[in-house]
Amino acid sequence: MQRRDFSLGTAAIAASAAIGNSSSAAGASRRVGMSDVARVRQRFDEIIASDHRHGGQLGIEKASGRLADEALALQGAGSASQRVRAALYGAAAAFRSSAMWAAIDGRRFAAAEENLRKAAEVASMAGDQAIQFRIWSHAGTMYRHMGRPGEADAANAVARRLGIVRRDPVFSSLGLARHGAIHAMTGDRNAARRAFRQAEEAWHRSKRSDDAGRPTWLVAFYDEAEINSLAMCAYLSLGMWADAESHGHRCLASLREHMHRSRAIATARLARAQLEQGELEAAVATAMMVPEDSAAHHPRVIGMLAGFNARLSTIAPDSPRTAMWQDHAQEIKEKRR
Repeated sequence: MQRRDFSLGTAAIAASAAIGNSSSAAGASRRVGMSDVARVRQRFDEIIASDHRHGGQLGIEKASGRLADEALALQGAGSASQRVRAALYGAAAAFRSSAMWAAIDGRRFAAAEENLRKAAEVASMAGDQAIQFRIWSHAGTMYRHMGRPGEADAANAVARRLGIVRRDPVFSSLGLARHGAIHAMTGDRNAARRAFRQAEEAWHRSKRSDDAGRPTWLVAFYDEAEINSLAMCAYLSLGMWADAESHGHRCLASLREHMHRSRAIATARLARAQLEQGELEAAVATAMMVPEDSAAHHPRVIGMLAGFNARLSTIAPDSPRTAMWQDHAQEIKEKRR
């Protein structure tokens, strides 16, 4: 774990230096322009790629926070147009929202809440509804993971009230899908099903247009696989095991190759859905397909597999499949040390 954080931290130092160099150059010329913004945004693309590969790591959280500060520092590097200043505030908010997401994914909720506060403050100066949506939609997810459905509903509602949701069906679809997962927390099956149906309808409407103009963070992860992932999560919490399994298979079948973290999470959830239906052999085989790197280092995956282990030991304590799984889990645990 420490090696992982160190390597990510090293990448962050290099990225921070790149922005710092552009800041120095801007200071010398006393003019900050869109070329400086472009360099900042390139670093954001690198953060997004790291998140999809590793997810939840403290190194990603810290790197994103440092880069947010570097983007804000460019505000004082020289004169700039209002357009450039708004873009820099937007970039800082984007980095801070990535720090927030890494903290959520890593179960560091106090840090996530602090990053939410900072991200919302900077985003208000950017006037960028796309990043405001990301921040408040992430906040809804954060409160859902914290077991606070009322606050999750309120935060996601902030995101869904933004004008960009009415203009772009992709944003509408994501807001609806995340709302479906929140409905499941309260046990409302009908509302959850309705939200996911509407999310799919909005997604299909979005296919009439291309992704031009949509932000990198959205295009990089949101598609039918993510809708099915959220539906699987919702139906697991509702105890609708067969529905969860169906959405799990659909999610894994359509996940894009770069979504390493998402594949590990979906595989762990699918194993749980199979186990709860008494499909012992399939469940253990699926759980053993979770990549070792994620099983050993990703906090959410570790928690999911611990839950799987506990249920397996309760349902079939004397099964050879249980013994096989526990041997495998012990090997993974030793790699975590």
